[in-house]
Amino acid sequence: MKKTTPIAINELDLSLQFGAFPDIAIHRAALPRAAVKRWIVQALQSDAELTVRVVGEEEAQTLNRDYRQKDYATNVLTFDYTQAPVVTADLVLCGPVVAREAAEQGKTLQAHYAHLLVHASLHAQGYDHETNERDALEMEALEMLLMASMGFENPY
Repeated sequence: MKKTTPIAINELDLSLQFGAFPDIAIHRAALPRAAVKRWIVQALQSDAELTVRVVGEEEAQTLNRDYRQKDYATNVLTFDYTQAPVVTADLVLCGPVVAREAAEQGKTLQAHYAHLLVHASLHAQGYDHETNERDALEMEALEMLLMASMGFENPY
C-alpha cells in the first residue's frame, strides 16, 4: 500500500479589525472570522501573522495616497513586511469600494472579499501582477485555482 504524506496546514495568527464607516454591519456579516481565516490559509505557503483591517473610503484614500502616491480609495492594499520564515503583513480593504465593485460585477460581497483576501495574501508572499504580463497571468491562474478549491466562481 502506498503511503501518503498529509498536507501541512499553515498556521495563521490573524487580527481582524473594522474601522468606522456607513453600513459596517453588512461587512462584519460578510467577514466572519472563521471564513476569513479559511480563505487566507488556503492561499498561504508558509506560516503567517496578518492583520486584516476593513476601512472606510477616507482611510483607504489616505493610505493609498501616502504609500502609493495614488489619491483615491482602492479596494485592497497589502503592506508586506517579511516573507520568511513567517509572512507578516497588513491587508487593508476598503469596505465601500469592495461593496460597489461586488454589485457592479454581479458577485456576492462575501465572494468578492474572499477573492481580495486571497489576492492580498499572495501579494504578501511576493506575488506581483504589476511587474510583467507573465507574473500577472501566473497570479491570476493561482487565484482562480484557489477560489475554485473553496467553491467560488472564477473571480475574473
